[in-house]
Amino acid sequence: MANLEAYQEYQRIEDFEEDSPPGEEDLLVHVPEGLKDSWHHIKNLDNFFTRIYHFHQKNGFSCMMLSEFFELVQFLFVVTFTTFLFNCVEYDVLFANRAVNHTGPGQNPLDRNKVTLPDAILPSQQCTERIQENSWIIFLLIMAATFWIYRLVKVFCNVLSYWEIRQFYIKALKIRMDDLCNFTWQEVQDRLISLQREQQMCIHKKELTELDIYHRILRFKNYMVAMVNKSLLPVQLQLPLLGNLVFLTQGLKYNFELILFWGPGSLFQNKWNLHPKYKRAGNRLELAQKLSRVILLMGLANLLLCPFILVWQVLYAFFSYTEVIRREPGSLGARRWSLYGRLYLRHFNELDHELHGRLGRGYKPTSKYMNSFSSPLLAVLAKNVAFFSGSVLAVLIALTVYDEDVLTVQHILTAITVLGVVITVTRSFIPDEHMVWCPEQLLQCVLAHIHYMPDHWRGTANKSETRDEVAQLLQYKAVFILEELLSPIVTPFILIFILRNRSLEIIDFFRNFTVEVVGVGDICSFAQMDIRRHGNPMWMSEGQTEASVYQQAENGKTELSLMHFTIKNPRWQPPQESSVFISHLKEKVHHDAQTGPPAQLLLSEAPLCSSLLSNDSASAPDNLLASVLAHPVLTASGLPGRDRRFLPPSTAASAAASVLASLSTSQLPHAGRSRSHVHLTSTHPDGPMYRSDRTFIDRNSPLSMSASDSRVHSTPLLSEFASAEMSLHAIYMHEVHQQSALPQRASGQWQNLVPMRDLNTTTGTHAVSLSMPTPLRLGGWTEEEEEDEGEEEINSGSTPKEDAKE
Repeated sequence: MANLEAYQEYQRIEDFEEDSPPGEEDLLVHVPEGLKDSWHHIKNLDNFFTRIYHFHQKNGFSCMMLSEFFELVQFLFVVTFTTFLFNCVEYDVLFANRAVNHTGPGQNPLDRNKVTLPDAILPSQQCTERIQENSWIIFLLIMAATFWIYRLVKVFCNVLSYWEIRQFYIKALKIRMDDLCNFTWQEVQDRLISLQREQQMCIHKKELTELDIYHRILRFKNYMVAMVNKSLLPVQLQLPLLGNLVFLTQGLKYNFELILFWGPGSLFQNKWNLHPKYKRAGNRLELAQKLSRVILLMGLANLLLCPFILVWQVLYAFFSYTEVIRREPGSLGARRWSLYGRLYLRHFNELDHELHGRLGRGYKPTSKYMNSFSSPLLAVLAKNVAFFSGSVLAVLIALTVYDEDVLTVQHILTAITVLGVVITVTRSFIPDEHMVWCPEQLLQCVLAHIHYMPDHWRGTANKSETRDEVAQLLQYKAVFILEELLSPIVTPFILIFILRNRSLEIIDFFRNFTVEVVGVGDICSFAQMDIRRHGNPMWMSEGQTEASVYQQAENGKTELSLMHFTIKNPRWQPPQESSVFISHLKEKVHHDAQTGPPAQLLLSEAPLCSSLLSNDSASAPDNLLASVLAHPVLTASGLPGRDRRFLPPSTAASAAASVLASLSTSQLPHAGRSRSHVHLTSTHPDGPMYRSDRTFIDRNSPLSMSASDSRVHSTPLLSEFASAEMSLHAIYMHEVHQQSALPQRASGQWQNLVPMRDLNTTTGTHAVSLSMPTPLRLGGWTEEEEEDEGEEEINSGSTPKEDAKE
């Protein structure tokens, strides 16, 4: 995407043979006779599946409607209360700048000058006159009322819409509302797929796949992820004094989606089809000029509405965060995943709850990595500022304890509050004296959960430049609030002066990376996770991809997304090229596992590894990750271990390969789905990905699980192991990628990584069983953890689907 000349040689990726036939807008949902009165002739399956997903994630009809009702009340409260504060309060009386004399029979003379709250509130008639005299207030109230009425109509439509979804859950999916929280999304999705076989919801396909449902729910989000991956969206800004900054706010993201997907003049003619003219290369310059005009008008509209949006942002932030800051000043120093981080780290075809669960597991190690950096200069200044502020605060507190009349002195409470905030803020710059400096290990632990890491982070984890780039993904809450407040001012200039200049690149992107899939419509071709079209040779796709540099996804996005989707949906059958990639990956893992440390040794070291990485969790998946991450450190440190003197030096990749090759589901708790012992070349769709007999865990060891415990913890356990398996794949694939990109780094390290093209496809392995520990501690993302019981494995053999054939 560097320049115009580069785009002239790019041709649009050829569509699949099974292009969606004309009349996609007439897509119907067929329901049986008894259900036709409720939801027949549903034309928009995107909206239908999205509402089904949101209905499940937001815990049903009552919770959703109550939330929307309180959003209306909240907006009404903010507008009304702000108008009251500006026009109906006499602040001279409230601040005692004007004396008030209460006279009357029986009035205590001592209380005649005492100010009460009603004294500072104007009468309703006088308040109304003030409002009527101010034309700006009237104009703002009219705009607020218009927006509120629009929201009210939208809420009313949502009530009708989600009531139909409620009926669909009860009658078609056979899920009662009081049982909805007990069903994972994978179970709901399985029922949708089964219902399609019986009732043909989609008339253009006999059967729906998991990928079809994901495509419809995530159609536009996959485009956004791809554009961030290809650095097309202008979210990285170069400023003269501040350098490289990432700026992406809710308002800016909303404008991107409005311009590209569903606003007036957008590229899509409906929610599932790109306008045909954007698929042809002949008029790309004319379309780019048209898009440039749309962006210019949108930027001018943002500039015109900037004052009103800014006022609303300030008021909303004031009412939302003031009390929290007063009660917990340190909350501004807490971190949160930025909008840019959520798009940069998101896999193709990753639903919201899957992303939130993964980032939730990665929050703690990432925060530890960020907190491991400290400035000696700031630490010295913070200690002294905290000392002086604490001394003054201690005196003020002692005086108020001695005589509470001190509180009546002007600004005493303000001084106490400000000093408390200063002390809390300065303490955040003082490092923990017990903290151990190990940035490389922390960054490796971060990678295990977030799955993406630029190549230049390897070996530079202790540098401030790397920390600054991680801070773009995990930002301070104070930075988030500041960016949202600045968004109404900055957004128009980004649209007018930066996004407009990329109009031609955007047109070329949508033409080159849009494909039609039968029964689905137009989707981003990256979302197909097609190794041949979008694989990267440096990410274990060598010899399997035909993609040019322009067509390749960056940072291994295609390969990692494919592995993630396959693990999360073990019944999905990938297309031919993807199946070949997965099979080669299995073979390579088994080959590399032969030279890695035995899994039995890794698991025996798990408690020590967990303590070294300060991992408070005692669950089996966390122990697996801890053992893989810390084993190279233990090996290099010379700590005593069982038979370590007979083992070659190993890296995290060799340890990950050993554990992946030893993973088995034969002893995992069953939850209604039978498992059979299969080998590497098995084509059973529900078979585990890796089987090996070279390691086993003693059932009498601390890592074993009783049968009763396995039945109780089956679904959460399998979900945890699915996430752990993907984390191991991320570690392994990144390590192999690094060694492929920089082969000289392998000198003195692990020398047995074999390129995939040199693998013998007849590499033999056998089955092994891993027993799991009894204590399980799930994270805070309950819904994401309790996924389908088969998510810890990958299809070991598959056939291509109809909508993905060449």
